[in-house]
Formats: sequence, structure tokens, C-alpha cells
Amino acid sequence: MSEPVPYSTNLHDGPVMQFEDIDASLTYSYANYLNWLFEDRVELIKGKIFKMSPAPSRVHQEISRNIFKPLVNFLDRKICKVYSAPFDVRFPKKSKADQDVFTVLQPDICVICDKSKLDDRGCIGAPDLVVEILSPGNTKMELLNKYQVYEEFGVKEYWVVSQSDQSILIYTLNDSGKFQPSKIFTLSEKITSTVLPGFELELDDVFGDLD
Repeated sequence: MSEPVPYSTNLHDGPVMQFEDIDASLTYSYANYLNWLFEDRVELIKGKIFKMSPAPSRVHQEISRNIFKPLVNFLDRKICKVYSAPFDVRFPKKSKADQDVFTVLQPDICVICDKSKLDDRGCIGAPDLVVEILSPGNTKMELLNKYQVYEEFGVKEYWVVSQSDQSILIYTLNDSGKFQPSKIFTLSEKITSTVLPGFELELDDVFGDLD
């Protein structure tokens, strides 16, 4: 399948200050994305704009912190690096040029073990591990699109964290490049990672004290 064609390849287009000035029916590239200076958070999937939910809730933030902090501690002085949103991850199909990149996501948490993928603007290429924390604002289409992007580009491990169920489901990329789901992990259980051998996370530590 050929790459989308952006509505404009002119890298000198002026900045856009209001989300309402964007035509969501058109196709955009990362070059366009860089000119958007409005406060609304958006992601690009195959050139199409997806407006992100408003600022994450307090519970979302606490869950994110309860996962992020153990990862930071575990990865201290290791090669892999962990980042939390807002952090742009670009997924190039062929060329890494800004005008040729049509998918830009902001995972809640991601781990990158290949330092060559990191630059001053974030990550270009698939992280090794991605964590997404579901909230009431997530749509089924958004979740399906992200699942497909992470699988297509070779994210090795994808954690889906449910606030409402207080559970974590882990998708692991198999040798055929397809995600295989784990059992659903719930309170009193712990998870490990094939990407980060030796790392353990107690779900009671993730979801405890959220009231």
C-alpha cells in the first residue's frame, strides 16, 4: 500500500494557532504536525488527525506514576530508557523525513532500548515496550488503530492498563510479527516483561491507594 499524500508538502507553511483551523478530513504529515501550536493534544495515524482526550485524570496520572517510577528505578544505569507522555513517537514506513512520516503517537509510557531511535524531538521508530492506560475517553476505533500501529511497526510488548477493571493485559509480538495476548492480570498478581528480564511489577502497587 502506498504512503498517504499530505495536503501540503510545503515545510514553510505558517504556524496554526487554533485546532479549529485544521481540516480533519485531510491527510497530514509530521512536517504539518510541527507547525501546530495550539494547546489541543493530537496524534496522527496514517495521516489522519485524532484529537486526544483532555488532560488525564488524577487517577490516570497516579497509575502512570505507579508504573513509570518502578521502570525508572529498574532501568537506572541500563541501556534502555523510559519516557512518559507527552513524548512524540514517530513511525516511519520508509523515509524518516518529516514530510514522509504520517503516524505520530504519544504513548502514556514507552521504553526504548535502541539509542539510535532517540533524538531531540522524541523517538523515531518502534519502542520496545509501550504502555497505554485506558480512560473513559478512549474510543474503540482509537484503541484498534493504535493496536494495529504497534503491531505493524514491531513494538515487542504492549501493555493495556484498565483503570476501571484494575487490570493489565500484555500483548507480546511473536515470531510471525503478530501480537499474542496474555491472561488478564488483576489485583494481588504481578507481571514480568520479556523485553526487560528481571523486571517485576505488583498490581497492588499500581492500583493501590487511588481513592
